[in-house]
Parts: sequence; structure tokens; C-alpha cells
Amino acid sequence: MSTTTGAATASVRSTHPAAPTSTNAVTARPDTAGTPGRRRTFGWPIRFAALCLVWGFSFLFIKVGTEGFAPLQVTLGRVAFGALVLLTMLAIKRERLPRSARTWGHLTVAAFFLNALPFSLFAYAELTIPSTLAGICNATSPLWGMALSVVALSEDRPTRRRVAGLGLGFMGVLTVLGAWQGFADTDLAGTGMALGASLSYAIGWIYVRRSLAGAQHSHLSMSGAQLLLATAQLAIVTPLFTTAPGSYPIVPLLAVFALGALGTGVAFLLQYGLVAEIGPTTAQMVTYFIPVIATTAGVALLDEQLSWNTPVGALIVLAGAALTQSKPRRTAPRSTTSTRPSATNTASAANMADTAETADTLADPTAPTPAPAPAPAPAASDMASATPLHETRC
Repeated sequence: MSTTTGAATASVRSTHPAAPTSTNAVTARPDTAGTPGRRRTFGWPIRFAALCLVWGFSFLFIKVGTEGFAPLQVTLGRVAFGALVLLTMLAIKRERLPRSARTWGHLTVAAFFLNALPFSLFAYAELTIPSTLAGICNATSPLWGMALSVVALSEDRPTRRRVAGLGLGFMGVLTVLGAWQGFADTDLAGTGMALGASLSYAIGWIYVRRSLAGAQHSHLSMSGAQLLLATAQLAIVTPLFTTAPGSYPIVPLLAVFALGALGTGVAFLLQYGLVAEIGPTTAQMVTYFIPVIATTAGVALLDEQLSWNTPVGALIVLAGAALTQSKPRRTAPRSTTSTRPSATNTASAANMADTAETADTLADPTAPTPAPAPAPAPAASDMASATPLHETRC
């Protein structure tokens, strides 16, 4: 889901967009875990599979959690358990939360759009729609991100391929909903809330990109602060609209704990580690497995019904999302002094491309990935500080 839950992607003095946690364009302090000299490739497929499962099952956890608690209570438990995981890691690493009042102010807005609002909307949506449909609606976030970035970000220029992807993606949504049947078998209010949650992720990503590009904090510090603020927001709102639970049924309680600790806390740590180790291009492929796993879990474990148009529409949505995130090929400028690039220059170009892609990958926990925009490559001095920051995909 957006884990990580919602968070930011780090990018130093770069205008390139930045994913959940889970999450998006925040300049983070250098982190030695992502340096090439210390990268480890052994075991990353297992962690990749674990991340896909955790985020894919998040929609099932929401459905089970709402069987015992009110939607706002599920969301409060989710961000609280997620924040606890990240704050524990902060203490272990002896890092500090941000101190700037300006940073906390912007993170308050980010926490609302990337965590409190979308997580609550998904919880309310799953009162009336199956978890399979919620998981598919979550996959529309890149489509919203591409559409909004064209309007809000002057450096974003739509290409024919990305516009085609946007149209294809929303055709997929109509296919999932069975538009030719007049939406007779679809709860429009619940579906609208799930789509609104995905739209909220896109709004949050753009806001973070525009407001927090200069924040000099680690990815863990920023994400921990963001989830802490989301917890405070929901702790204020939840008692106003719900009553205290009369009981704490064990299965829904465990579902909420798993949703927060795993789907929002641990998932962020997994995603960041994968991006640092294998690069954003491979790591962001998790986006395309989430609706598949969410659908499989809903049908197999919750006995949800699945008509032919649901998987077909989901595939169309994913194809459209992939097109909106495609990048045009970059042509290397011709050198006037040499026809063969040196090894140093080649490495620098590869690093810069990796940095630019990293800024597009993470954006929340239960977060999906925003549509990328072309941007100038960061300077060499910036590349060392480019660290992904997340949250969750759902």
C-alpha cells in the first residue's frame, strides 16, 4: 500500500519529483547505506517479494480491521503503529527529528494528504466496496499524479505517450467499474472515496516536491516526523466522530497492528533499502504487483466475488500507469574534444540518471509512485546526498 505509508523522496537541489511510505521530494542527509561501495545484492528478491506481499495484503488488513473498529480508529492505529516502528529505528540509529518550524509546518500538510486523509478514505471505502476494488483504485495514483503535475509543475511537459497512458488508465477504471452496465453493481460512494484517496496521494506528492526540496534531514527523520504528525491529527479528530470501542476483538486488532507496523513502518524500511541497493527502476516495479496480490488475497481469503471486467480493467490501469511513468530517451551531447567518453564521465552520467529516477520512486506507504517529469540532472555534489524517502503505497 503507501507506506509507508506517505512520505517523501529525497533529492538535493533537484526539481525532479520524488512514493508511500511510503513519502516525496525531500532533500535528505547522505546515507552510507545507499553508496555503491556498500551495496549488497544477495537476498534482495526475498525483500522485494516481502514488500509486495505486505502492501498487497494491506487492503485485506483494512477490511478485517473495519469489522471490529470504526474506520478512523483503524487509521489511527495504523499511523500510530507505523510511527512507533520508525521512531524506534530513529532511537536505535541515534538520529533526531527535524527542528525547523518551517519543516514541521510543511510536514503537517504532507501528513494530511499522504497519510491521514487517504488512509481514512480507504478505510471508509472498504465498508462498502471489496478490498480487491480498493487495491485497483490505489493503482490509479500515477495517473492522478501525471494529470496534476502538468497543471501544478511548470517543468512538466506531457508527451504523447504519457497522455495516451492517462487516457488508457482511466479507460481501465471504467472497465473495472463496469461502465457499460450503468455502474449497477458498484457502490459509487465507496469507489469515489477510494479514487479520492489515490488523488490525495498525488496532491501530497506535488506539495512535498514544491515545499520541502531544501530540507536537510535524513529520510528516516522526515518520515518519522510525518507519521507522528498524522497520528496527532487523527488523535484529535477520531474522538470527535467515534466512540471508544466496547471491546477489542483479537483478529481485527491484529489486522490493524499488521497494517501499521508492517504495511506502514517496516514496508518503508524495506522500500528504502531496496531503492538504495538495486536502484529505483527495479524497486518501483512493486507498484504493479500490489493490485494483483490485493485481488488474490481478497478472493482467496475473504471470498470476494470477481467478475471478468475486474482483472481486465486492472491490467489496463497498470498499462496506463506504466506509460505515464515512461521517460523519453536522453541523447548524450556530442563532445567537441573527444569522441569517446571517459570512464569517469560515464559513471557520472549513470549516477545522475539513477539519482533522477530515485526522486520518482518513493512517495508512500501505502503509497504508489507519482508520474515523473523531465528535469536537469543534479550536480555531482548533489548526487551523494540523493536518498529516497518514502511512504506507503496504499
